[in-house]
Amino acid sequence: MEVESDVAVVGAGAAGLSLALRLARPPAGARPVTAVVLAAPPGPYRAPRRTWCYWEAGEGPYDGALTASWQRLRVHAGDGRPVTAAIGPWRYKMLGSDAFEELAGRALRVSPWVTTVEAVVESVAAVPGGAVVRARRADGGEVTVRARWVFDSRPPALLPPARTTLLQHFRGWFVRTRRPVFDPATVELMDFRTPQPGHGLSFGYVLPTGPHEALVEYTEFSRRVLDTDAYDRALRDYTGRVLRIGEHEVTACEQGVIPMTDARFPRQAGASVFRIGAAAGATRPATGYTFSAVQRQAGAVAAALHAGRRPLPPRPHSARSRLMDAALLYALDHGRVDGPAFFTRLFTRVSAPRLLRFLDGRTSLPEDLSIGLHVPVTAMLGAVLALPFAPRRSAPTS
Repeated sequence: MEVESDVAVVGAGAAGLSLALRLARPPAGARPVTAVVLAAPPGPYRAPRRTWCYWEAGEGPYDGALTASWQRLRVHAGDGRPVTAAIGPWRYKMLGSDAFEELAGRALRVSPWVTTVEAVVESVAAVPGGAVVRARRADGGEVTVRARWVFDSRPPALLPPARTTLLQHFRGWFVRTRRPVFDPATVELMDFRTPQPGHGLSFGYVLPTGPHEALVEYTEFSRRVLDTDAYDRALRDYTGRVLRIGEHEVTACEQGVIPMTDARFPRQAGASVFRIGAAAGATRPATGYTFSAVQRQAGAVAAALHAGRRPLPPRPHSARSRLMDAALLYALDHGRVDGPAFFTRLFTRVSAPRLLRFLDGRTSLPEDLSIGLHVPVTAMLGAVLALPFAPRRSAPTS
């Protein structure tokens, strides 16, 4: 099978599908662009089921596929003190990958501009005027796509060199309880009543979808992942000792690792080949949130393609945001700040809507400075001054 197209999109996760959706529905007056999405077939090359969370004001394009949304967040300090805040006009939204793929699939199937091919990409090679993507279907058949532009969302085997690389690693249980124990109106964003590891920090995370149902996760920010038994022990302790949910059923599980790094991710792999999504640095280094930055990046790339411009993906986060995140990661990694106290203090002293705008990189310099007054100033300034002397080293993605 051989196909020619304006665009080839490698990967059908959040980044690949978000870009494909925008190309499938060109705005009025825009130059249409043809695209081929290369999605891994079911099997070891397809990403496992996952849940994305993000916040936005009002209605959004994926609201029809949401599992749930909330307008209240809560943080529990290590001593048990709760901090609950309303986040209007924002809504904190939960989107499952299966539902997102289904929503995208419906739109792509009826689009005259986008075609989806299930195949595992084996190589991407530059050629005059574009690139050639070679892939293989599950039945062994070869697929060749010749495109003017290629957007590759596959994670790198090795992260770029960084001064600090922590891993946000987690395991979650989708639970159903016998008695009503969850508050469906409030997300437990960070619950620090978990035992803290010797390095980094840990917390519980609860996304309630009803009085009896929730996704309950145990999360750590540290240098090394745990084995499944260790996560399950932590979840049994959290659901039993802390949440006291009583008799319950675990209906499904999810597990993942998100690199939290100040590495400089290259956005270009060739004259016509670009990285997108987490592979291009869309993950916010200090929080692990990715989905909102992916949407901004996909929108900018699609606008450039529809305007006939060179579609270099924009940097997902500003230089100021990257510096602040690098300092926080360095401070956490070197024990200069107490992670649970740091995050609890922010949620206690900064209004939740402003803090969410800050975490999304939407605050001004004066706002950033005012938020900075509520962090350990000496420790953070020390981290900033230490950064230029910290060597950059490569690290695996998990």
